[in-house]
Amino acid sequence: MTKTGEYIAFVGRIVVGLVFVAASIDKIADPESFANSIMNYRIVSGNMPMLLATVLPWLELLCGLALCFGIVVRGSSMLSSAMLLMFTVAVISAVLSGLDISCGCFTQDPAASKVGWVKVGENALLLLISLYVWFRGSTMLSLESFLVRRS
Repeated sequence: MTKTGEYIAFVGRIVVGLVFVAASIDKIADPESFANSIMNYRIVSGNMPMLLATVLPWLELLCGLALCFGIVVRGSSMLSSAMLLMFTVAVISAVLSGLDISCGCFTQDPAASKVGWVKVGENALLLLISLYVWFRGSTMLSLESFLVRRS
């Protein structure tokens, strides 16, 4: 990979990682409110919103930390890509259904940023960055490459 490509993958890895870490904090602190945010999308029902609200933020946190520190980069970027695709599809579904709801991304405040085409664009951009990291890999300043070199 060219040096420029490696720098782009490194920066992308850090950006997506930090976004995932930041997005997980409020959700971990208040899973019940996050479950309500999930229910507002009208995609899942029953016990599924609470299950997702309990598991998803921890996946976001672990995935984000793994990307930031460069641990299992390809797997972490694959997982972040899958989650971003799921989030994007959920937002598109809400927009097309005419729902006037908060996205539930970084805060569970109902007055926070609403779902809309801007949010779709933000998610799509993060998805493209995450896919770039997945396909290119990123070993620059990664704990993974440090450990490999030491052994």
